[in-house]
Amino acid sequence: MSACGIPEEVLRDEDLIKRLEEVAKDAALMRGVLMRTKDRPNSPEVVSYAPFSLFPSPVPRTLFHQALDVQTHFNRLVDRISQNPVFLEEALASTIKVDDFTAKLFEVYRAVRQEPQTLPVVLGLNRSDYMLDQSADGKASLKQIEINTIAASFGGLSSRTPDVHRHVLRVANRVKESQQILDNNPAAGLARGLAKAWELYGSERAVVMFLVEDVQRNIYDQRYVENELWVRDIPVIRRQFEDVWRGGSLDQDKRLFVDGQEVAIVYFRNGYMPQNYKSEKSWEARLMIERSRAVKCPDISTHLAGTKKVQQELARPGVLERFFPDEPETVAQIRATFAGLYTLDMGEDGDRTVAMALSNPDQYVLKPQREGGGNNIYGEEICRVLESMKNSTERTAYILMDKVQPRPGHNYLLRPDAPLRLCTCLSELGVFGAYVRKGAEMVMNECVGHLLRTKSSEHADGGVAAGVAVLDNPLLV
Repeated sequence: MSACGIPEEVLRDEDLIKRLEEVAKDAALMRGVLMRTKDRPNSPEVVSYAPFSLFPSPVPRTLFHQALDVQTHFNRLVDRISQNPVFLEEALASTIKVDDFTAKLFEVYRAVRQEPQTLPVVLGLNRSDYMLDQSADGKASLKQIEINTIAASFGGLSSRTPDVHRHVLRVANRVKESQQILDNNPAAGLARGLAKAWELYGSERAVVMFLVEDVQRNIYDQRYVENELWVRDIPVIRRQFEDVWRGGSLDQDKRLFVDGQEVAIVYFRNGYMPQNYKSEKSWEARLMIERSRAVKCPDISTHLAGTKKVQQELARPGVLERFFPDEPETVAQIRATFAGLYTLDMGEDGDRTVAMALSNPDQYVLKPQREGGGNNIYGEEICRVLESMKNSTERTAYILMDKVQPRPGHNYLLRPDAPLRLCTCLSELGVFGAYVRKGAEMVMNECVGHLLRTKSSEHADGGVAAGVAVLDNPLLV
């Protein structure tokens, strides 16, 4: 690992690495860095360690702190976008004509807007993801890949990994590095946001409902946040869309009840991909939730604020200033993290983007309006996809983004039943934000922790849940 990380002689000491592999896996199991298995994803009887790196990866200190410092501004930006129906309508006008999933979400948004608006409690738990772009002169800069406004994961497990790497480094006789591993507890910060919103809802009997998938391999990541709530005597239930459709109802005051229990908060850990909506019943349940008085995390407008198309629109000149008219420093801080983002709307600008991508596909990433990892298009595949739809409105379902060129490092990526080998790796830094607004007043706005994920450079796309990346920790250099 270069750039002041773990020295090469440590990485290539085969006897030490073999010993550390067993130490690390046991440490992960002992400290609760856990996932259920592929074979039995809904059984607590068989678990394994969640994939993680043997060593922490180097991250420049200044860029790490830049990402943390800008997070509360991103929280405010997302919140302001969610309150601006004119902007959302403009930004997503072309997308909803060709992307069925975004169109369905927008249908829910419009239906809710037809109803009388109260002064709500709004809760946002998001994660802004970055990579470090290496320019030709060797200088690194922070570039935002995306912001996740729904079901931002790994706040729980990333709260447990620092102790694993500290232990591995001590056993490797790297005591100085072990002391440099940062404390990190996003689970506590995310739970703080949930607890504040629950308190503002104002009913001690009401529950927090985690809306979850039918396959729950990553349940322990959620349990850490859930347990933080139970410690505060805040009751939690776990339900799926179908459960809400079957056992959910609204009373005359639009309070949401599920199986007879009043719901104060619906915390979406599902609902971000088309396949999460298994039938019209799922969409009916989503609409029922959105119409209710329950605090939604996120509500439908905040969900839409996290779409790729909105991300691209924000990069247009003058757009950030609409949201921060008297805060030029805030605008500059946010804009400094933007990679090049380009529209594929019909017209001259979109035609220019198509030509640019076709002439140099390796410099770009083609992104559809999808979350969950593994959806992006790279290299020659960009040419194939764009050639097939360059004169069609189909292209407006995508955006084009500059491909970030990070400096690779070396590490061992530990996965169940995978051979141990030294990999050339790329890392992605996530920063968790939590905010709560009551009416017009922001009552909480915090950066609550970080996440580092690392993958082999042979994989273009995909996260931990998708089976490509592993959990990691930053070693600040």
